[in-house]
Amino acid sequence: MIAVREGAAPERKYAASLASVDADGRFCGYASLFGRMDLSGDIVMPGAFTRTLRLRGADGVRMLLEHDPKAAIGFWMVLEEDRRGLWVEGQILSSPDAARAGGRMRAGELDGLSIGFRTVRADEDRLARVRRLTEIDLWEVSVVKSPMLPEARARAAGACRAEAGGEAPEAAVDAGLVALLRRETAILRQTR
Repeated sequence: MIAVREGAAPERKYAASLASVDADGRFCGYASLFGRMDLSGDIVMPGAFTRTLRLRGADGVRMLLEHDPKAAIGFWMVLEEDRRGLWVEGQILSSPDAARAGGRMRAGELDGLSIGFRTVRADEDRLARVRRLTEIDLWEVSVVKSPMLPEARARAAGACRAEAGGEAPEAAVDAGLVALLRRETAILRQTR
C-alpha cells in the first residue's frame, strides 16, 4: 500500500506479500546477507560459511521451525554462498507439524529465515557494539516469523535470486554507517 500526503512523495506502509512457499512446499531465499548488520549487531562477512558448507553440505544443516531442535520441518536441497550471502533452497516435509508450518508460510504469517550457528572467528568493535563474523559453524537454518536480519526472507521456489534480494536500496542497512554512528554516540556519551 502506498499512502500519499498532499504535496509529499509517496510513503510505503507495507509491501504486497509474496508467496513464501509453493504448493509443493518448496521455497528459496537468502538466509543471511553479507555486510548487513542484524538486530544484535552481527555482520556476516563474505566467506564466513565456506568451511562449514564444504564439511557439512546441505544434508548436514537442519531445517527447523523457530530454532526449535524438536521441530524439524523439512530439508535443504541447496545451501551456497554467492556474492550477496547464503542462498538456500528447501522443501517442507509432509508430516502434520511441517504441513502446518507450510500453511503458515502460504498464509504469509511465516516468511523469515534465520541462521543457528557457533562463531568460529569474529572481529569485534566493542565501542561500536559491532561483531564481524568471518567464520561460522552453521548448524541450522530456521523458518521464523521475525528474523534477526529483517531482509532474510523466504520466497516460493523458482523465485530468482535477484527477486529474493530485490529490496529497495533505502531498506538496506549500511553496516559501516551504523557502526560509525554507534561509535560517535559512544564517544559523545563519554564526554558528558
